[in-house]
This record gives sequence, structure tokens and C-alpha cells, in this order.
Amino acid sequence: MRKPLSIFALSAVAAFTSHAALAAIDKPECIVGAKPGGGFDLTCKLAQTSLMDLKLLKEPMRATYMPGGIGAVAMNTVVAQRAADPNVIVAFSGGSLLNIAQGKFGKWTENDVKWLAAVGTDYGSISVGKASPWKNLAEVGAAMKADPAKVPLGGGGTVGSQDWTKAALFARKLGIDPKAMRWVSFEGNGEATTALMGGHIQVMFGDVSADEAQAEAGNIKMIAVLADKRLEGKLAHVSTAKEQGYDLQWPIIRGFYTGPKVPDADYKAWQDMMRKMMATKEFATLRAQRGLQPFDLTGPELDAFVKKQVGEYRKQAEEFGLVKK
Repeated sequence: MRKPLSIFALSAVAAFTSHAALAAIDKPECIVGAKPGGGFDLTCKLAQTSLMDLKLLKEPMRATYMPGGIGAVAMNTVVAQRAADPNVIVAFSGGSLLNIAQGKFGKWTENDVKWLAAVGTDYGSISVGKASPWKNLAEVGAAMKADPAKVPLGGGGTVGSQDWTKAALFARKLGIDPKAMRWVSFEGNGEATTALMGGHIQVMFGDVSADEAQAEAGNIKMIAVLADKRLEGKLAHVSTAKEQGYDLQWPIIRGFYTGPKVPDADYKAWQDMMRKMMATKEFATLRAQRGLQPFDLTGPELDAFVKKQVGEYRKQAEEFGLVKK
């Protein structure tokens, strides 16, 4: 007759079982699909700091910078060369999903990786200059409908970028053809903010985290956040576009994916670590310090969200004539 396992033996089995899936994750690496600084870097550093501080990783996570195509080069490298590497996670953002929808990742689509975890979100924002006579979206909309050519709009990126798309969606809500917008492109949010403060543009379509400091300092007026409900904290007084009669939302999620052939056990191990990390007060504090709002999804739930989001972006791109139907 087989003897029952002792308490010590049971504990050893439990410990082995809980760490067995982590056995292959011995050199954790986060790929940043851009140069140092910026959203991808922020996302990787958030995970680096949190996972190590909470002792959820045995070894420190290193960051590898792989700029090009707002994440396109990183995805190509992982899918083509490191598809089964259990050590690698790759930072992505809402901008990545928009570019996938517009075919800017080449042959790779939302179906070619394993979506791991969303760890937070930023939201789009609409701001005007501090001396602007406009106090809300209705007043901006009235000016645009009177003559869109007389209202210079600006943001980071050219036609098809996130900021341009936010403006195009707003224009469409007003019954204005996005092609009639007077859009001024800038290299990034910083340049657009400087232009708004200098009066070179009248309305800026940006991101909450990037614009919060200038709004708080009184250098610009944030007149709408593109979230489903008002944000907590210092911007709680800023109404949403939806509250003002324009059902316009633009979440900019930040998270990670892995290669498509990463073993299920390792993929699950990463999910478990991310869930444990996001459930802590320490992580909530670090996320808030980086200007991100809570948005926690992992595994199948994130996969469903990403595919729905890319589908919506693809439909928008077709409607705006950015891709062929």
C-alpha cells in the first residue's frame, strides 16, 4: 500500500508546481520598440521596477531597445526570430494597434502574437491656449463648423496618426469632412504643446499624461478628456467629451505581448506574475506616478479587447480612406 505524502513532501510538491512554469524564464527581457524615453520605455520600466520590487522575478529584467515603425521592427524580430523565447515580452500601446490596423506592421497582424497583459491606460485630450475664448467643445465645434480652415488644429504625427484620428473623429461628429480640417503636424506632443502655447495652433489633440503638467501650470486649458468617465485626481474638474455631447473616447492602453510560440506554461506564468503585480498597492502607486490610469487585462480578456479594438481602428481607417476596403 502506498504511503501518503508527508506535510513536508506536499509542501515541496506545491513549491515545485508553482515554480515549474517559471523554470524557462531565467533571463527576462522587455523589448522597447523605440529609442529610450517615451511610452514604450515607460511601460517596460514600470514592469522592470514592479516585478523586481515585489520579488516576482528571480533575475532582473533587462530592456532592449529596438526602434522602428512605432513597434513594427520589434514585432517582426520577435515573430520571425524569437517566436518561442519564453524570456521575452514586448511593450505595445494603443498606437501600435492603430498602426497594425492601417497595415503599417507589414504582414504581421493582431493574430500573430500572444497578448499578455494591459497594465494601464492613458487617454486622449483636447486643449486650447490659455487665452483662448473657447471654454468647451461646443464653442470649438461652432468655430470649426463656421469655417474649418480658420481653426488650425495640431498634434503629434501626420494624417493617420493617433492625434489626427482623434481630430478626424471629432470633425465627423460635427458633420465636417476630415479632409477639410486645417491640420498642422508635429514631431511629437512636446512640439505641439509649444505651438499651442505660442498661438501657432488653436486646438491641440494630445494625451492626458503629456498635457497634465502644462494644464496644471495654467499654460494651456484642457477642455475635454476622451475617457468613458471623469478621471480621478488633479484633472477631475475636466469634463469628458461624452458629457459635452460628443461620444468620443480614446483610450491609449499600455501593455505587453509575447512571441506566438511561447509555451503555454510560460505564457501562463507571465500572466500570473502580471496579475499579482497589478493587484498590489505598490504597483498602483508606480503606475500613477507615470501618469497612467488603471486598466488591468490579461490573457484571453486582453486578446479579445485587442482584436475588437484593432477591428474598430481598421473600420475607421477605411472610412477615412487610409486603407483600402
